[in-house]
Amino acid sequence: MKKWMRWEDYVAGVCGLVAALSVIVTMPSAAATSLMLVFGILLIATAVLNLSMPGTPWLEYAQAAVGVLLFISPWIGNYTGSAGAAWTSWIAGLIAAVVTAAAIRPSIDTHRKMMPSH
Repeated sequence: MKKWMRWEDYVAGVCGLVAALSVIVTMPSAAATSLMLVFGILLIATAVLNLSMPGTPWLEYAQAAVGVLLFISPWIGNYTGSAGAAWTSWIAGLIAAVVTAAAIRPSIDTHRKMMPSH
């Protein structure tokens, strides 16, 4: 697995970017803005880390968890009534979690290949 080549991490990073930047357009509540910015920035950060360090399964799990947290954030932050912010969180979070889940197995396989055998 080569650095900077995994499309799944690029997709997750774009989802984070969309979530973080959408607060400008959707004008959500303060809670929604905070959650979308935090989870969006965390998705971007985990995507960059995953791209730079392939074969690190715990980073994939962290990225998937952030995607799930973004998905459930409209219920956590009580902004399900704000359609633009809620739908952005649901769609971006679901896409990020699904593509990251698809990348976990290859990451584990790469990690095992990189580990020295006893």
